[in-house]
Amino acid sequence: MLFVEKYFSDFSEKQLNQLHSLQELYIEWNEKINVISRKDIDNFYLHHVLHSLSIATEFDLSINKNVMDLGCGGGFPGIPLAIFFPETHFHLVDSINKKLTVVKEIANRIGLKNITIEHNRAEEIKNKKFDLVVSRAVAPLGDLWKWSRPLLQKNEDGPNGLICLKGGDLTKEIQESNCKPYIWEIENIFTEPFFKDKYLLYQPFKK
Repeated sequence: MLFVEKYFSDFSEKQLNQLHSLQELYIEWNEKINVISRKDIDNFYLHHVLHSLSIATEFDLSINKNVMDLGCGGGFPGIPLAIFFPETHFHLVDSINKKLTVVKEIANRIGLKNITIEHNRAEEIKNKKFDLVVSRAVAPLGDLWKWSRPLLQKNEDGPNGLICLKGGDLTKEIQESNCKPYIWEIENIFTEPFFKDKYLLYQPFKK
């Protein structure tokens, strides 16, 4: 939690309690269903929570009404963002049901009321629209945009499009995607060495 509190200070008591509870709950569930590597569990707040919250340093999602976490895995970035933005609804989607079991149980244990969960592939979701799609290290940018774009609705009030967290040399991936995303180097936001060569990308939705 020290890493989170180093960069974010304006938490309610409820948010602090929710954040403090996360690591113990993930350790407990990880013994039943492996969703986080041992190395990452030992650095849980740095590698998962703070990384997820890098989105909150550049985007105010409290303006958005409906956000989808595409390929949420064990709940990142969706769960930390849902804690940070309690008035925003987050819809967490993954094709692996056992990971969603962990997400559902942890959300219930910390009293997180602003998320829903769907076992599905993004390209098979019908009759739902979102202001924003977020994703972390799920697929190449071109695929993420292809899956996200049909699910987006025009919203003039807040960030509107795809936000994804990625790492490494993205030159070829961006070129092949035919996207022109805005890019932030996370090491310029958080100073810890873990964030070197990690990036925040934003592809706006233009209908």
